[in-house]
Amino acid sequence: MYDWPERRDEVDAEWAAIRDCLRAHGIDAPDRLTRDFSDLHGLWRSPTLLFAQACWGPLQQGLLQHVQVIGQPDYSVFEGGQGALYSSAIVMRPRMDGHARPSSSLDGKMPGRTEGGVRAPTDGRPLLPLELLRNQRLAYNSLDSMSGILAITRDLEAIGEGLDIFSRRSESGGHRQSIVAVAEGKADVAAIDCRSWDLARRFEQCAAAVEVVGWTGQRKGLPYITATTTPPDTMTAMRKALASIGALASA
Repeated sequence: MYDWPERRDEVDAEWAAIRDCLRAHGIDAPDRLTRDFSDLHGLWRSPTLLFAQACWGPLQQGLLQHVQVIGQPDYSVFEGGQGALYSSAIVMRPRMDGHARPSSSLDGKMPGRTEGGVRAPTDGRPLLPLELLRNQRLAYNSLDSMSGILAITRDLEAIGEGLDIFSRRSESGGHRQSIVAVAEGKADVAAIDCRSWDLARRFEQCAAAVEVVGWTGQRKGLPYITATTTPPDTMTAMRKALASIGALASA
């Protein structure tokens, strides 16, 4: 995941480090990542899958029957992340009247602000500016995405609200596309996982046209997975290998 075209070299280098460590632990890891596939869910369910990354949305909706979780990567270096947990930044276009957007959290505390908008709460709780979200058009990456729609759905339901606060909902096909839709005025709001938001601020020009107005509550980030057919000793070796290079969040 997070394999944006602009950072393919970074991703390849990350895989090379993981591959070499897996091999050092006796696992026959492939030289290169598989990118030439059209059916992501089919790839995840392949009985020959050695190593991949998935979202907890699909995992909770049936994928977990077909895979084993190797471990959770660490999101601590990203705003909105804490160890194995991550939040989604809720982004909108800035107001054009020169007035600051009002912001509120579920407990009424005012959050801090940074250049890109509202800071992520340090306690991992949701920060939902309902007065801004109501009657707006929501763009989301896919219906089974934890970060793009399931998290905000559950946070709204926890306070007696629902997705019907939005006037319209549309599937964009990806977090990057959701940001572009908001920036171009085709949608008003989107929830973008904190690592994708970090990538957008690095590589997506349209990210400069939106700002963070809130955050979803923290949930488990995207875990590394393998097929159910992967032997237990290989699973143990993979966990040891990933832990040895700091690729897993601390327990």
